[in-house]
Amino acid sequence: MFIFVSFLKIEMVQKIFSFMTSRKALPVYAMLIIGGIFCLSASCKGSNNNNNDTLTKQQQLLVGIGYIIEQQHYAPKPIDDAFSQKIFDSFLSQLDGEKDIFLQSDIKELSQYRNSIDDEIHGQTAMKFYPAAVDIFKKRIAVLKPLYTKILSQPFNFSKPDMYQPIGDSLDYPADAAADTVAWQQRLKYRTLVAYNDLIAQKAKAKAGDSLSKKSNAALEKEARNSVESYYNRYFESKFNATTFSRTAQFSMFVNTITHEMDPHSDYFAPVDQRAFNEDMSNSFYGIGAQLQEKDGQIKIESVIVGGAAWKSKKIAAGDIILKVGDGKSPQIDLSGYAITDAIKLIRGAKDSKVVLTMKKASDGSIEDVSMIREKVNLDQAAAKSVIINDGKNKIGYLNLPEFYANFQDPKGARCAADVAKELQKLKAENINGLIIDLRFNPGGSLSDVNKMIGYFVNAGPAVQVRNRNNQQQELMDNDDADYKGVLYTGPLVVMVNEFSASASEIFAAAMQDYNRAIIVGSTSTYGKGTVQTQLPLGKPNENGEPEYGGLKLTVEKFYRINGGSTQMKGVSSDIVMPDLLESFNNREKDNPSALPWDKIAAAKYTAWNPTYNKETIIKDAVTRINENPVFKSIAKTNAWMSKNENKPIDLSIDKYRANQDSIQKMFNKDDNGAVLKTPLSVNVLKVDYDKYYKNPDKTKQGWYQDFLKSVSKDVYIEESTKIVSDMIDSGKQQTAAAK
Repeated sequence: MFIFVSFLKIEMVQKIFSFMTSRKALPVYAMLIIGGIFCLSASCKGSNNNNNDTLTKQQQLLVGIGYIIEQQHYAPKPIDDAFSQKIFDSFLSQLDGEKDIFLQSDIKELSQYRNSIDDEIHGQTAMKFYPAAVDIFKKRIAVLKPLYTKILSQPFNFSKPDMYQPIGDSLDYPADAAADTVAWQQRLKYRTLVAYNDLIAQKAKAKAGDSLSKKSNAALEKEARNSVESYYNRYFESKFNATTFSRTAQFSMFVNTITHEMDPHSDYFAPVDQRAFNEDMSNSFYGIGAQLQEKDGQIKIESVIVGGAAWKSKKIAAGDIILKVGDGKSPQIDLSGYAITDAIKLIRGAKDSKVVLTMKKASDGSIEDVSMIREKVNLDQAAAKSVIINDGKNKIGYLNLPEFYANFQDPKGARCAADVAKELQKLKAENINGLIIDLRFNPGGSLSDVNKMIGYFVNAGPAVQVRNRNNQQQELMDNDDADYKGVLYTGPLVVMVNEFSASASEIFAAAMQDYNRAIIVGSTSTYGKGTVQTQLPLGKPNENGEPEYGGLKLTVEKFYRINGGSTQMKGVSSDIVMPDLLESFNNREKDNPSALPWDKIAAAKYTAWNPTYNKETIIKDAVTRINENPVFKSIAKTNAWMSKNENKPIDLSIDKYRANQDSIQKMFNKDDNGAVLKTPLSVNVLKVDYDKYYKNPDKTKQGWYQDFLKSVSKDVYIEESTKIVSDMIDSGKQQTAAAK
């Protein structure tokens, strides 16, 4: 959901530098260096030290970030007592969202800081709240293992009536240790019931000779308790160990509580997280060239990419386990219990940097250190790609764009606009009659790239409008692509979206809708992110090329459609709505209490497209088809049921639970099965892409491409989009014939 504008100008950095070094009232202060922002004369990069020196350095960083937010955020909220109270509640929720760790006495003890966090951010008092909260939190975690281990040592009685209330804002922290024990008993009973029910279902399907078929229900119940205990052991060991829950990680959580209270899309990144974010944006990274998976608390090699560093080493194969990771200088880090995302951050690194992996071979169990130099890995899965759908009378192009990626660090790096232009040229060479652009689940990305993309479909004109905190407005044009000038495609166009299409996706969909250039199909609306962020490096680049103290992604502008309306909160409404099971998740921008509001500015001057088809008739026919489609009717019914039954208490008697789960499972199975076409669409790869799909030397990639092809051919939403494009083509032919 990220869109970037230009970096802060040097003049602004100089002003902040001047202000901070002259602000004598602060007991701690931040220093700023031209060419990047940083806040310490000594390191706060990753120390696990819980001493006053470390906290003082972190507060220096906090004060600098706080000041930048106040001075540069698009709509900063006052950092006062009311703000402090929200941070107090939010940070505790970050630590203990299910309210199963802290006690009410802990909250009472911490309440002395409830109105002083704003003073900590301003440097007027020493930073005490977050370390005090973390210290209590860690003490509570220390007593949890013996608690849940003891509870899970005894069988649960699932025959008597009992109710469990899922997490909700109305829940309170347990009053004391006894109340906490009761809460954990209910929670563990529910989780065990879920696992127990799954095992019973597996036993029912097991063959007569399988060991599972011979197990008693008592044995299955014990196995369920063991699996729940193993889950909690792995969870606490991986999430709250000395590395993943270091003082740096704790501080990052605290600072992000502050930035997210300003708005959901302002973030602080510690150095390793800053690198990971840049990798996601650039659609590439530097690593070992292997796909990883987490299984039973271990990081395994799922596959090795041909030509990558792991492949070149000839010492790593699928099934091998990565036990430890390091750089050959510092002690190796044990990856036992690590979440896959955290392990990946450690295994990836800077260009041409050294990584040493301690591997356990799947072949013979031997353990060996393997040293490699990290190499660039491109993420084919996130790149633009296209195929052709044949509906019997038309060749319809299908172009999938998972995100608006852009490598800001490398001028020659991947840019989605250039890739989309190439796909359009390839599709045109195949003489397509219509086009579908799929932006479902596309979280956004590069603003400049989406502006270029808009220019591929409409004549020169405004693409989007932006406004900064000083109410200065600017129209961003769509014709600034030096490599691909002019309209690249003029035929019928459908844009697919859903509630997870955000930011740059919404800019594109809104422009196509306002220009009357395309028909937008999908969920009732897109996500609703109408804000613009800029990246601020905190400090000079370190030896790995990462900002020394991480980075700040700050909301500095809002963008508006060319018709004047913001996409913020409201998103882009589809011209044709196709029900989907994500509607009831309530996970859009409007569902976040810190989201900025919707507003409107004056419309830009633009000339709408004059389509050759009858848009009203096409929409009417599609709506009739969708309303009569049993798959979409069933999904709409499921959504209504989910909304009605959200957060209802759960009956913990096995008979009632199983009956309820069986009915739910049947409902979802019906929807899932219906969404997969029984008769697949006729989908063909482009001639120039044939080898990539069928003769790829990297069999892992070849398999992925063929899976993509299969997923397109069986998607009921793509099928309906194909029918809409086909109607547009036919309507255009009819209108052209009538005009003659």
